[in-house]
Amino acid sequence: MGQVRIISGQWRRRRISVADRPGLRPTPDRVRETLFNWLEHLQDEGWADLRVLDAFAGTGALGFEAASRGALQVTLIDRDREAFLGMQALARDLGAGPQRVTVLQADGIAFLERCPESSLDLIFLDPPFRQGLLEQALLLSARAVRPGGLVYVESEQAIEEWLSQAGRPAALQSLTPIRSLKAGQVMVGLLSSQKI
Repeated sequence: MGQVRIISGQWRRRRISVADRPGLRPTPDRVRETLFNWLEHLQDEGWADLRVLDAFAGTGALGFEAASRGALQVTLIDRDREAFLGMQALARDLGAGPQRVTVLQADGIAFLERCPESSLDLIFLDPPFRQGLLEQALLLSARAVRPGGLVYVESEQAIEEWLSQAGRPAALQSLTPIRSLKAGQVMVGLLSSQKI
């Protein structure tokens, strides 16, 4: 069993256990540090008013990092029972009550389908690879994120290339790539919602 750590904020340096599970790819500390540096520069109003969703949470590292930095409300979702129980135990150990950190054993796509339009400020998407979930997750996120909100994506292909492929739904045009990097075999990108 490996570990990642919460980088900054209230729970700085707390370790998160990573179970050896097929398909579980926790975002490495270095990538999370870069991502949250991007977010710190882009969130002028800070974290206190942000509603955050980690739709395929796994270990919950991204969502717990946002909560540690002061996000108003973070929802962590994973279908896997072991992942859910691990995140639930960590939330309890951190003293993060459900009004601040909600942990659900559920399907991320189904949850996004039920999200009210423009109800979220920041969405983390790290769906399992090679299961065809990215397009549907992005379409639903484009509707659920507020204008000016952000969507973070981990995928097998550069998000700019993926979005520019012919035949992509027009609804995805509201998501504009603003930052990206490659971390090993994983491409990460940060998108801004330009809804009018």
